[in-house]
Amino acid sequence: MACDRRTLLRAGAFALALAAAPAVAQDAKMQGTKAEGAKIPIAVIGGGNIGGTIGGLWIKSGHPVMFASRHPDDLKPLVETLGPLAKAGTVEQALAFGDAVLIAVPYKAYPELGRTYGGLLKGKVVLDAGNATKARDGDLAAEAESAGIGATSAKYLPGARLVRAFNAANYRLFAQNAHRSGLAMAVPIAGDDKQALGVAAALVRDAGFDPVVVGGLDAARQFQMGSPGFQRDATGPEARKAFGVTE
Repeated sequence: MACDRRTLLRAGAFALALAAAPAVAQDAKMQGTKAEGAKIPIAVIGGGNIGGTIGGLWIKSGHPVMFASRHPDDLKPLVETLGPLAKAGTVEQALAFGDAVLIAVPYKAYPELGRTYGGLLKGKVVLDAGNATKARDGDLAAEAESAGIGATSAKYLPGARLVRAFNAANYRLFAQNAHRSGLAMAVPIAGDDKQALGVAAALVRDAGFDPVVVGGLDAARQFQMGSPGFQRDATGPEARKAFGVTE
């Protein structure tokens, strides 16, 4: 009798496990697709040269993209040229829309961006394409030079899952070299969150480039403006050798 009861209990537990398995597998699959570059919606904060160029490349690869500005109507010409996957909205609307975020605004806007939208940025995978220049950004440029731009961005965008990306070249290089024949142009990236790095790497590939993970956020010094790694039109193998990456 006890044996029969144990047998029934085991059978019941096995049936429950089988019922739960598809849900667990589906959850794991969904987690994996984001890291592998599924066509997730993306918010682009800033519709200038970098934002418009990289956002346009993502749209061509099938990602829906919302470009954000304080004045969304100003973005209508950009959106109209990019087709039905492109939208324009406020920063709040874009951050609600995007599973990942590209920040492509003047660096002097970062402190206010963090103060105003920090709650909406918290937990988001944020690709940080900003560069700090003394003429435009003043003391922030000095801070980025001293502390490193990765640490400086993290200070003003706390809670964001930050990855430095798409800052190391002029937008014209990105426009000219996306999905080129032969070896892809390298895009160095750096971040402390491994899952965020995986998402960023997939988005770099979707844009038509070879992501080169240089290291954690502090390693972003190696390709910030003014460094030897800035403005390099290199292939992936060339960049890995230059940055000492052995992956």
